[in-house]
Amino acid sequence: MSNDPETKRPGVMDTTSLPDRPKPSKSQKQKPPKQSKAANAPKPKRAEAAKPAPDDPQLMFKVGFLSDVYQERSIESGAIDKVVTRFPPEPNGFLHIGHSKAIAINFGFAKHHGGECYLRFDDTNPKGEEEQYFVAIEEMVKWLGFEPKRVTYSSDNFDRLYALAEALVVRDRAYVCHCTKAEVIAQRGGGEGEGKPRYACPHRNRPTAESLTEFRAMRHGKYEAGEAALRMKQNLDDGNPQMWDLFAYRIPEKEHRKHHRTGDKWRIYPTYDFTHCLCDSLEGITHSLCTTEFELSRVSYEWLCDELEVYKPMQREYGRLNVSGTVLSKRKIVELVNKGHVRAWDDPRLYTLIALRRRGVPPGAILSFVNELGVTKATTNIELRRFETSIRRYLELTVPRLMLVLEPLTVVIDDLDDDHLEMVDVPFSKNPAYGSHTILFTKKVYIERSDFREVDSDDYFRLAPGKTVGLLKVPFPITATSIEKDSNSGEVMVVHAKYEKPLDGSTPKKPKSFIHWVASAPAHNSPIKATVRAFNPLFRSNNPAAHPDGFLADINPESEQIFPHAMIECGFEEIRQRAPWPAEAGEKKLTDAEKNSSASGVQQAAPGPETVRFQGMRVAYFCVDRETTKDDLILNRIVSLKEDVGKD
Repeated sequence: MSNDPETKRPGVMDTTSLPDRPKPSKSQKQKPPKQSKAANAPKPKRAEAAKPAPDDPQLMFKVGFLSDVYQERSIESGAIDKVVTRFPPEPNGFLHIGHSKAIAINFGFAKHHGGECYLRFDDTNPKGEEEQYFVAIEEMVKWLGFEPKRVTYSSDNFDRLYALAEALVVRDRAYVCHCTKAEVIAQRGGGEGEGKPRYACPHRNRPTAESLTEFRAMRHGKYEAGEAALRMKQNLDDGNPQMWDLFAYRIPEKEHRKHHRTGDKWRIYPTYDFTHCLCDSLEGITHSLCTTEFELSRVSYEWLCDELEVYKPMQREYGRLNVSGTVLSKRKIVELVNKGHVRAWDDPRLYTLIALRRRGVPPGAILSFVNELGVTKATTNIELRRFETSIRRYLELTVPRLMLVLEPLTVVIDDLDDDHLEMVDVPFSKNPAYGSHTILFTKKVYIERSDFREVDSDDYFRLAPGKTVGLLKVPFPITATSIEKDSNSGEVMVVHAKYEKPLDGSTPKKPKSFIHWVASAPAHNSPIKATVRAFNPLFRSNNPAAHPDGFLADINPESEQIFPHAMIECGFEEIRQRAPWPAEAGEKKLTDAEKNSSASGVQQAAPGPETVRFQGMRVAYFCVDRETTKDDLILNRIVSLKEDVGKD
């Protein structure tokens, strides 16, 4: 959701250059609007209830800020019959991780209280609105596991909004202004010599009939962009800049007038400040939940509803979610894509929701993360590593385990027969409900190259000449006996080993460490070959925008590592067939009835390749990438295994 529908550009006063939303001068510190008397009234005592568990997915609605918001206007008090909320994004870009909090709050709040939530596209600015964004936004809402009661559009109400604007003019609470952007800024005490007294627009007190005629002339095309706009007649003496005669309607430039849904019908379009509260009112929204950047706007929100004598929803504001170490703005992501630093908007190194989905982050992990953070009025600033820690915790409990080798090194166990084939039963998880599978143990296996050292040391516990290690789930350990090297590079190509199976049948000594491996058994489809893409942070610092040479200068050249010769054990095929892992939120397999129950008629997409998730034991969590073909398996690293990173 945009902070400001009046985008910024010097020059004429049109869609892209209306004055910025007024801000208090440095000497003014505007306090948030006071709660209504009803809000400050003594709250009824609640029945004692069991304290929610810390991992309760509904925790943020049961205690704290959102619980208090509900109590202000609750079903139990008789103030409302049911809870109705909305999620109102602008369809001019892809949603990012910050939007996940707004989605979880608005849809989750309604769901928790047995109510309804609308997905409303705030499509009042034709510039930048594209079909792909409408589709992608609805898709992401459903991917997170929410089904809107209705999908609506601000443009559905253009006729009613225009009629309400005329009514506001007739009530002498709006007027047509012909001032330039610089003049409006000066009227608000800004511009050169900032801090000067505010003063009224010279058109503010024109007769209502004249303003009404001029407003209709705006609609019929008399004026071009920047030549006229409708402003609300508010209170210039109020310390809140959101009462300084905000704009209600503006004229876009000709090339930006055609609307995605209404075509060429309109030459004028309402602003966010005029549209949002009235669409909330028209849709019967009970709780209008938004971020604190709109806290000062609550006064103008309520003022407009009161002046037009329409139903007034209750707006309350929570702190937004910011993630450091990345960029989320549309302009910067476009630059990253166009200059080839990332593949597209869904590149797994980005933090758009489509990118997180492709990377393999489950929707349930995102919702769990938001719930874990809780909701208050304070802005939440999170480092990437905290987000990844939350993902690890979620994946640990929800995906199966396999053995995968990123950089294979051949190990030949010389004292096993060439046709040795041993069946080893391996569980998919600590959770017995996940079941188990059988893998093959053969004379030749592949281990991780980093699990072998040619020169041993006392503090090293993996494979080295003369050293014994265990192979995970294999009955007996192996000891390295000799190596083969490439004659040109000197690189170790093969390690020869001995199988430490006691001839007398006694129990072997337990090795100090165990390593993962994959068997060489081509006749049994082992190993399965893959290309692995391991993603690291796209930027080197926590604040790319602060780099003196611009955010692109902060790009991490090691943000993606490719392992083209990775190998997976044969249990992968069963994991792929049993996906999605986990079958939660918007990745469940739907019945035909569920597929056709969409409010918009747009069906929820079938679980994609990214739902094939697993833990590569001792390595990381992985998923299948959408570029995988029948002959080429591509895996994305979701997150590393924190507890194993850097261990010897």
